[in-house]
Amino acid sequence: MLGAMIGDIVGSRFEFDNHRDKNFELFTDECKVTDDSIMTLAVAKALMETAKHSVGAEPDRSELERLTVKYMQEIGRKYPDCGYGGMFGRWVFSESPMPYNSFGNGAAMRISPVGFFARSEEEVQRLSKAVTGVTHNHEEGLKGAEAVAMAIFWARKGKDKEEIRQNIVQHYYSLNFTIDGIRDTYLFNETCQETVPQAIVAFLESTSFEDAIRTAISVGGDSDTLAAITGSIAEAYYGVPKELREKALTYLDDYLSVIFYEWEKFIQ
Repeated sequence: MLGAMIGDIVGSRFEFDNHRDKNFELFTDECKVTDDSIMTLAVAKALMETAKHSVGAEPDRSELERLTVKYMQEIGRKYPDCGYGGMFGRWVFSESPMPYNSFGNGAAMRISPVGFFARSEEEVQRLSKAVTGVTHNHEEGLKGAEAVAMAIFWARKGKDKEEIRQNIVQHYYSLNFTIDGIRDTYLFNETCQETVPQAIVAFLESTSFEDAIRTAISVGGDSDTLAAITGSIAEAYYGVPKELREKALTYLDDYLSVIFYEWEKFIQ
C-alpha cells in the first residue's frame, strides 16, 4: 500500500503539469496526499475491520462491501478538497451511495490493499469485485482493479516480470507498446483501460522501486494515479527503500498515519 501512496505523493505535483522524463526531484513542498492515498487507506480500513469478524475465514463479501462504503465516505468526508472526480465526489457525500457504472482509474489506484491481503488468486478476484463494485461496477472498472490487484499478488508470490506480463496479456490487457514509444503522444486519461496498461508497463520496464516511480511519472497523463498504480506493484516486487518510506510518511497527517500503521501491523 505504501508504494501506491508514494506514487500518489510524488505524482501529485505533475497531474496537470506533466514531466516527460525521469529526471526530477521526488519530494518537494508542492507534493501532497490526494484522493488516491486517502481512498487506498479507506479500502485498507474496510479490509481490516471485516477481517476482525472473519477470523480464519475469507472476509464476508457483503460485510466488506458495507464497510468499504462506510470508510470511503467516513474518511473521504474529512478531506473534501483532495481531488475527487465529480461523480465520485458526489458519491462520497451522498446519503444513498450507489454504484454508478464507472470505469474510471480510481478503481485501480485504491485496490492495492487487496493484492497484499489476499491468500489466493480466487480471493483476489472476490475481494477486488467487492471493494470495487460499490462504485465502479462497469466491467472495465472491475477489470482494471482486478488486474492491478492480481499483479501485486503475483509479484508477492515471486513471479518474475515475464510471467506477470504474460498473465496480464492472457487475462486482462494487451501490452504491445513501450514507455519510450508512447511518451510523446500519451494524453491525460482517467479511464482504467487507458491508465492501467501504461502503469503496468512502467513497472515491467523498471529496474528498481524508485525507477518504477520515475518511469510512471515520465509517461505523463494522470500522473498521480498512474504512479500510484505502478508504485503499488513495484512495492510488491522490489519493496520500498527506507529513505523513501520515511519521507513519504511525513506527508500523512495524524489521522491517516494511524490507519497506515494499523494496516502495517495487521498485514505483517
